[in-house]
Amino acid sequence: MIAKIICYALQGLEGVPVEVETDVCKGIPAYEMVGLPDTAVKESKERVRSALKNSGLLFPMNKITVNFAPADIKKEGAAFDLAVAVSLLKASEQLIGANVSDTVFLGELALSGELRPITGLLPILISAKGHGFTRFIIPAGNASEAAYLGGAEIYPARTLSEVVSHLKGEAQIAPLQTVTFVPHARRRQTADLKFVKGQPIARRALEIAVAGGHNLLLVGPPGTGKTMLARCLPTVMPDLTFEEALEITKIHSVAGVLGEEGIVSERPFRTPHHTATVVSMCGGGNRAIHPGEISLAHGGVLFLDELPEYKRSALEAMRQPLEDGKITVSRAGGTVSFPARFMLCASMNPCPCGNYGSADKLCTCSPAEIRRYRRKVSGPLLDRIDLQVEVDNVSYDDLTSREASEDSAAVKARVDGARAIQRERYEGAGIHTNAEMGEREIAAYCALSAEGDAILREAFERMQLSARARSRVIKVARTIADLAGSETIEPAHVFEAVSYRIYDKLG
Repeated sequence: MIAKIICYALQGLEGVPVEVETDVCKGIPAYEMVGLPDTAVKESKERVRSALKNSGLLFPMNKITVNFAPADIKKEGAAFDLAVAVSLLKASEQLIGANVSDTVFLGELALSGELRPITGLLPILISAKGHGFTRFIIPAGNASEAAYLGGAEIYPARTLSEVVSHLKGEAQIAPLQTVTFVPHARRRQTADLKFVKGQPIARRALEIAVAGGHNLLLVGPPGTGKTMLARCLPTVMPDLTFEEALEITKIHSVAGVLGEEGIVSERPFRTPHHTATVVSMCGGGNRAIHPGEISLAHGGVLFLDELPEYKRSALEAMRQPLEDGKITVSRAGGTVSFPARFMLCASMNPCPCGNYGSADKLCTCSPAEIRRYRRKVSGPLLDRIDLQVEVDNVSYDDLTSREASEDSAAVKARVDGARAIQRERYEGAGIHTNAEMGEREIAAYCALSAEGDAILREAFERMQLSARARSRVIKVARTIADLAGSETIEPAHVFEAVSYRIYDKLG
């Protein structure tokens, strides 16, 4: 007879329903799989055979044909194992009377019959729920991830035997109880602005960057605290909402980097090594297309330490995602879009020796060496970085001062206030921060006075700013005004925003 079981395949961050059809009929024993399965899916034949045997179930010695429909979609990974096993049992009349038509089966089988967790479960569940499915059987190892999805019956099973007993009505698996999302701030236990000594300009720029979602570049000699400042960024960022957490968790689940908690409860802070390739930054892969670092940083911070040391091709590949907030990865296996709306924070030395422009250290680099070093980072990429700040050496007295610096909690309170203003301003506009504004929003919300426009005009001509840089200065000025609680952008706000384009002045 023929049995049909519902499973799901992943395409990027979306789940695609797959009908696992199994036909068991008389004939010479054979076991064939059709429907564009990859190697991992084809190898499930032996996993399912051993899992049935070691679970005390019969493997039919007949002609078996398993079809994955629709046949034109590539089936990848081991998530189909459980669906294949259940369909085989149903087709061989070992699950007579069991209703499996409205249940989605997901999970990898061990040879012993144990169910192993799979990657990408959350986006599959969300997609399946959107298609009208509300009953799922999943591996118990994925329970923490699935528990945040409400409005569905989710049964976590440890073994194939448990699944069979549940379907026969002999021993019901207890459904998962929905867990309420609570944002965490574990990073604040190890990083806090109160430990940063001196650097008032850099601290101010960091606050503005987070308040408006702007990109930030820290330029200064080694050992001045650039990395320490960057690591404090997540401690002043707004807490995640449940919707944001779900979107970020989907990306991390597909990438297979989700923690034991089952959901991302704090904003990501990704720090790829400078040897990172274009594929590791943007996403891709030999078989399935996986998200890269810029997508894993979605909703959080991508920190590039020693910016000029990164491969030019990897840096240039970020230009489009920085503008659009998403990246489209095209490979032989297909085309997939991943969200990539992150805050870029980069640090670099002003020259090869690191001391150019320092107030108390001598630079030993020639002008040609400095120019060559800076040309490692292209002008178009720098143009997309809203705030570019000098970070100079800190005096010994500042380092040993017992005067307490302002902590992250105080800065976060001001950031939350500015973000609340932006949420109200852009309600229904499809954007959330000043950095996301287009020309239409700039015209509507960023009117400059005659004096403010004169300041911007002079900076535009003297510093030879591009049209993009001009727009970004206005966005930063809007954020400064929001932090000050001002409905209008004052000349002082424009002047401060212009002062954060130091690389335009230095380069």
